[in-house]
Amino acid sequence: MLRQRFESELHRLENEVLQLGYMVQRAVTNAVDYLRVHDLEGARQIIAEDMQINSKRFQIESDVLVLIATQQPMARDLRALAAILDIIRELERTGDYAKGISKINLSIGEQEFIKPLLDIPRMSTIAMDMLGRALKAYVEQDVEAARAIPLEDSQVDDLYNQVRHELMGLILADRSKI
Repeated sequence: MLRQRFESELHRLENEVLQLGYMVQRAVTNAVDYLRVHDLEGARQIIAEDMQINSKRFQIESDVLVLIATQQPMARDLRALAAILDIIRELERTGDYAKGISKINLSIGEQEFIKPLLDIPRMSTIAMDMLGRALKAYVEQDVEAARAIPLEDSQVDDLYNQVRHELMGLILADRSKI
């Protein structure tokens, strides 16, 4: 009976992790979309919704700790619960990126971009695809799929470095663009 209760609660927590992941995916995707079209109200909404992401993370964390304290999980179960704690921390941090993008959107306001906004949406698309596949690998416990995803991170890093280099060049060429 206790084992069934534990398994049921673990399954519920895994579903909560997925919900948090989808919240974060939506937040990042929307933040970049709002940046692209200078949607300042949308940016404010993303910033406000970050509280929900944070709250969800802390609720899951609390539920994991209660489960550990009340159910005395075995080693395998502890690893699953530790994974949940690690995943939700990373998801919440990714949600903070959506908030950061939205704050940048607000600071830019209606000003024109100093270069077309092409690479940042591309970075977001790649990163959110990776996140979606990571969540799928987590649910399916597909270790090979999970291990393959970080190998793709260089695509995002390359785009980031390209954008940074281009922006630095534009700013150095015309300091009024700072």
